This record gives sequence, structure tokens and C-alpha cells, in this order.
Amino acid sequence: MQDSLIRRLVPSDAALHRALMLEAYGTSPEAFTSSVAERERLPLQWWAARMSEAPAATERVYGAFIGAELAGAAGLVCEQRERTNHKATLVGMYVRPAARGNGVARRLVQEVLRHAKALPRIKVVQLTVSEQNAAAVALYRLCGFESFGTEPMAVQFGSGFVAKVHMWCRIDENEP
Repeated sequence: MQDSLIRRLVPSDAALHRALMLEAYGTSPEAFTSSVAERERLPLQWWAARMSEAPAATERVYGAFIGAELAGAAGLVCEQRERTNHKATLVGMYVRPAARGNGVARRLVQEVLRHAKALPRIKVVQLTVSEQNAAAVALYRLCGFESFGTEPMAVQFGSGFVAKVHMWCRIDENEP
């Protein structure tokens, strides 16, 4: 497999990112809180806004490219409220099955963490992951995340529910 290039996505990448994430919601619906139907209704401008290049942007999305193909993506959303603005959340993590097993997911997570570390106010990055997704839990642990609880019935899925593991990674210079 070719090497992957990890880079920040920009508004002109919105259609590629939208297609990738609609695929993700369709092939791994238990992993996401959004559904295909919910997200495909959103205009392309909504997707592009998540990739704003403004210096004060509160969201940033990174993509893994193999050649011209967007093979994976992960985003970071920074909290804005005064008492929680030291936190950010890793969101929308997905790597196409053909690109898995080659370190693409690890490199995406590392790039998101690298960006978070460059933001002076961010001290913690959090995420949730489906409890039954052992590979993803292992990936996040490898990248420095620790679990701090499991939320039962976190996401309604079909006629049942999916539990989500809550994980965090302290990224400031005073890491324990």
C-alpha cells in the first residue's frame, strides 16, 4: 500500500469529507451518534464550515490521503464555554477498511493530538468509542488515552443500544 499523507482538510475538501463520512455512517452505524439520513440532509456549506481556515476556528478536520483518495479522517472540536474551554473532543474518526492496519488511524489521532497540544488553553482531549470496538479502544490507548467510564445505552441503534467508553488524554506539559 502507498504511504499516506496526513493533512488538514480545507473547505475545498468538503465534498470528499462528506462522502467519506456518509460512508462511515453507513458501514459503521454503531460507531457514530449521527446517521446517514441526518447528515446527508446538511448542505455542503455545513461540511465546509467545519474546515474553516480562520485562525480562531473551533473545529479542525484532518484527512489521510492515499494518492488522491481520502482514506480516513478525524476532527477536533474545542469547547467554548468559559469553564470547559480547556477541553477538546476528538470526533469523526474513520478509516476506510482497505486502508486499515497500516498505521493510518494512529497517524490521524497523533496529528489531532499534535494540533491540540499547539493550542495553549487545551489541556485535555476526550472522545467516546463504542464499547464493542476493541480495535479502536486499543488504538486510543496506544495513543495515550485512558478510559474513565462507560455510558450504557449511549446511542440508540436499531431496536437496541450501544454503550460508549469515555476516554481522555491529558496533553499539557504537566502530564501525570
